Amino acid sequence: MKYHIALIPTCNLEQITQNALAGKCPKHVISAMTQLLGATVYQPESEPVLPIDKIRAHIIGRPEYWALARKLSSQLQEDDVIYCTGEHVGIPIAALCGVKENRPKIVVYIHNINRPRTRLALKLFNIADRIDLFVTTVPSQAEFLRHYLGLPENRVYLFMSQPIDTSFFTPGPALQNKLRPVIGSGGLEKRDYRTLADATRDLNVDVKICAFSRNAVALKRAFPEVMPSNMSSGFYDWCELVQLYRDSDLVVITLFENNYEAGLTTLFEAMACRRPVVITRSSGIIGDLIDSGIVTGVNPRDPVGLKQAIVNLLNAPEKAQEQAQRGYELVLNQFNHVNYTQALVTKLISTFGSINNKSLALQ
Repeated sequence: MKYHIALIPTCNLEQITQNALAGKCPKHVISAMTQLLGATVYQPESEPVLPIDKIRAHIIGRPEYWALARKLSSQLQEDDVIYCTGEHVGIPIAALCGVKENRPKIVVYIHNINRPRTRLALKLFNIADRIDLFVTTVPSQAEFLRHYLGLPENRVYLFMSQPIDTSFFTPGPALQNKLRPVIGSGGLEKRDYRTLADATRDLNVDVKICAFSRNAVALKRAFPEVMPSNMSSGFYDWCELVQLYRDSDLVVITLFENNYEAGLTTLFEAMACRRPVVITRSSGIIGDLIDSGIVTGVNPRDPVGLKQAIVNLLNAPEKAQEQAQRGYELVLNQFNHVNYTQALVTKLISTFGSINNKSLALQ
């Protein structure tokens, strides 16, 4: 079999690899997958966009994703396997490549497929018959796929890991000029910084948030209309983000209710830096970590409960560090980029075969 990868969002993998070697950013799992599988990587950047691509993009994806799908539909054959890094490019590829008589094998990583437009696309393009393997790390997404599309167990691969580079996100010393405790946080997806502001505005802490977007709507929903004097938000580069985690006495991840476990990346990055975490409760991985005492859970939109959780941990540093240590060990043993890559590559090889039918050694 010949392997291919459709990568979104677009990025300069070669530059990322060089920066990672220089310690400037985390490794990209697609670089490792490309080497292990001998895969060709495609990114939706240079294909001409046609009017039909723009029409299809009203249903799902972007016009450039459909342009890439058109290109691949004329190139990929039955001895090809294409792994798509998200449903927004995977569904267009499945819709156009999956109708061919000698169609390629199609694998799609699922981020958040349980929403109206995506549900429509699944049915409209008969995706259940055109994608050979659905992949996800989120239990709720796997359960939705099985029930909504009636898929058997062997068509949905749920693996419990995360692509967190534990050679980059590591514990380390805090800066020496801290005047008071720091509450760190990050991300914009389903973030509820209004509740965090209400919980901390009267506390003797500095709240520092790594969150930046040109999307004013996202910012308006996430943040309070007036930021408290002890709260700041802005862009942090990768090294600055690691230092923010290290400086944080607690990392607090406040979320709106959602069905796909938003916040996992920030959660595991903080755990990899051995920081205690407070997070909004949800089902799945987050709920399991809360119930096991590895992180502290709070109810959605509950500033009083969140304030109490923060104060309790700040006043009990031994308990906070015990939780942080347990989380750190869990990430090192399970939720890291090495386990993620090995699990995914092994699944692809065992399902579809390797190049020239020879087994690939995983380092």
